[in-house]
Amino acid sequence: MSDFDVRTADLSIINSMTKYPSIPTYHELDPRNGGLLDATVPFAGRVFLTEKIDGTNGRIVSLPDGSYLIGSREELLYARGDLIGNPALGIVEALRPIADRLRPTGPDRIVVHFFEVYGGKVTAGSKHYTNARTVGARLFDVAVLDDHAELLTWPAERISAWREAAGQRFLAEDDLLETAAAAGLETVPRLDAVEATELPTDLDKMFRFLGEYLPSTTVALDGTPGRAEGIVLRSETRSAIAKARFQDYERTLKRRGGR
Repeated sequence: MSDFDVRTADLSIINSMTKYPSIPTYHELDPRNGGLLDATVPFAGRVFLTEKIDGTNGRIVSLPDGSYLIGSREELLYARGDLIGNPALGIVEALRPIADRLRPTGPDRIVVHFFEVYGGKVTAGSKHYTNARTVGARLFDVAVLDDHAELLTWPAERISAWREAAGQRFLAEDDLLETAAAAGLETVPRLDAVEATELPTDLDKMFRFLGEYLPSTTVALDGTPGRAEGIVLRSETRSAIAKARFQDYERTLKRRGGR
């Protein structure tokens, strides 16, 4: 039996410990102008490629007492049983049916399911996925927090530093897919698995690499598929992860006179 009670827990700390950490770009971003530099995130072994969807981050936080919270990237929007939820970007509407059917996490852990919520009027890029107001949600990561009791005693600054220093434990690729299948959840599309040595390190070659794998999005909700945002690269154990977006390469190559 868990001693945890969402009604007395510090929700600001839970919010911070369950936020999704910052993910670097595959080619390092130049802080001076937002362009890409030549340095890349190092990968080893097999690297899994998934489509990066132009949407907004949503999360379902399953708690030890059987309750759950739904949040955006930055804030909590809804708790199980609330009569009114924050309607921001349609996240609660999209994720509440999923949260209601997820199995309880058990008394000793907090589990966070991270989704890309897209379509509708979520972002300016929604037009690439739908001609109407259809909204979709795809699972892209799951974090398991076994040490939540200790974390709840930490100050906010320490929680934030822990999160950004890869303190959260994320499921490896096979475990993530098994978890999604068991819960009947659609994941972001898997495009391929390549050896790290096959990843381009030149900017122009990486831009062509993106185009070869994603000439258009694979997750259109209706109508003709539009432009894809990019690719997320992750190692098999998720020890390394990075994102590569078309617009970053286009902007950088145009500035360098390469396109």
